[in-house]
Amino acid sequence: MASQEPNTGLSVTEEARLRRALRQRLQDLSRAGVTHLPRARLAGATPPAQPQATPVAGRNGAALSPEQTGGDVSEREGSRSTRSRQGPERQLAALARTVSECTRCPELAATRTQTVFGVGNPRAEIVFVGEAPGADEDRQGEPFVGAAGQLLNKIITACRLTREEIYICNILKCRPPQNRTPSPEECRNCIEYLHKQLEIIEPKYIVCWGAVAAQNLLQTSQPIGRLRGRFHQFGRAKVVCTYHPSYLLRTPSAKKQVWEDMKFWRKDMGIDLEK
Repeated sequence: MASQEPNTGLSVTEEARLRRALRQRLQDLSRAGVTHLPRARLAGATPPAQPQATPVAGRNGAALSPEQTGGDVSEREGSRSTRSRQGPERQLAALARTVSECTRCPELAATRTQTVFGVGNPRAEIVFVGEAPGADEDRQGEPFVGAAGQLLNKIITACRLTREEIYICNILKCRPPQNRTPSPEECRNCIEYLHKQLEIIEPKYIVCWGAVAAQNLLQTSQPIGRLRGRFHQFGRAKVVCTYHPSYLLRTPSAKKQVWEDMKFWRKDMGIDLEK
């Protein structure tokens, strides 16, 4: 006896339209670097209680002002409310579509294979920020997949993490020709997209890999050697700066300093990498 298709209650035309919409949705999520979706809450389930916001203290123990912690509390709560309604997956997918059509840097837009938006957990506590895509990243559409990316994977594993737990992106979403260093103008053109990504994800920690990432995110001209070894602040996130994996490939002796940086911020998260 021939098997029967399940009755969906939809006409052939309606079902085809639904399939197209679902396929487009999955493509949008893939373009945004979303690697998994959270489980839907069961009907009738009680949502978890939301913790009360507490003042953020500075190094001297005094409470920081709204300006020092990234804006007015009501504004931040409104942002969280919007984030909860729309979901970071949907917001990142929409932003990725915008980035894919960007032509602010004519040279980069003309020479790129595709934009490299970001990849990982859209609700990550940790965001890694690099410099710009290289040839491998431009070809595959994912950050840190070349030789530097392979070294980064080893660092992630040593930190007792997986790529699926974090979110990885770059200052630039397009590859500079010949893998040259991004120009200040290119960084200015693209930094808005990174700020929006961080606003959507709301990480607790940001790791800047290399001087281009650190200087542009923190808006400083200090060299990476002076920025590393301590926490900086971006909004409500703690920022750690360290050397780029590509620099470690050229200067293996710097691996010791990077490992010290990894132990520093992981210990702040309650993870002692020496045990």
